[in-house]
Amino acid sequence: MDLLENLKHRFKHAGIVEKLIYINLTVFLAVFIVNTFSFLFQSKSNFLVKWLALPADINDFLLKPWTILTYGFLHADFIHILFNLIALFFIGHLFKQYFTSKQLLNFYLLGTLFGGIIFIASYNFFPVFQNDTDRSVLLGASAGISAIFIGIATYIPNYQLKFPLIGFIKLWILACMWVALDIIQIPAGNAGGHLAHIGGALLGFVYVNYASNKEIAIFKPLTDLFKRYPKETPLKTVYKSGQKTTYSTKSKSKNQQEIDAILDKISKSGYETLSKEEKEFLFKQGKN
Repeated sequence: MDLLENLKHRFKHAGIVEKLIYINLTVFLAVFIVNTFSFLFQSKSNFLVKWLALPADINDFLLKPWTILTYGFLHADFIHILFNLIALFFIGHLFKQYFTSKQLLNFYLLGTLFGGIIFIASYNFFPVFQNDTDRSVLLGASAGISAIFIGIATYIPNYQLKFPLIGFIKLWILACMWVALDIIQIPAGNAGGHLAHIGGALLGFVYVNYASNKEIAIFKPLTDLFKRYPKETPLKTVYKSGQKTTYSTKSKSKNQQEIDAILDKISKSGYETLSKEEKEFLFKQGKN
């Protein structure tokens, strides 16, 4: 009982990224418990997977419309969920540095939704899938994660991540590689999964690059959840006198201009991209 209460407390006070991870893990555990009982009772299929996975056949989907979202919390095996949740953890926390929890959840669900639409549309349009439509299903969080990753990469394309033995790589390069890998792997297998990833990525790019700045009728209910943070106001220079303290914004000192340039660089590319001299300068100014 104490364990259950502890788990409830952890979930209640967790951030949105951790909550999504907990939900995915809970569904994953539930699927494997059902698998065990299905084996013991010689059942041919897992009813939980059947009711949560997204079918490619339109008629099956119309009978289970909730699967357009539930498939995004369902995973096939341990390796599948491991890589997805590792990606969600790091990409999600990077996203949270610039946007809110509601916006991250918004992207996860919208990416899942749009990825599912692309999956169903592809299997009912392209001739190559016509013999597989009846038995193909989609599952996994990758479409939602793709929306989050491509969304943040579109917003801060020049932000750099450091990789061992490689060095710094800009987000826009990583985003291009992310999408390119899905495109070139479509003929190799799991075509539906790769198409769904591309659908999620497309949603992330379009929404940040276009819909977040313009009032589009189809996106109107969502734009309030995705407003960019206001720009920081310039630091004001303070002059002391015998009478009172006054503020002036007529001109910036050379030091202030350098500080602004360094802060702008951190915002775009990250603190680790600063040179040794820039870090020392910023440290000295912070002590003044």
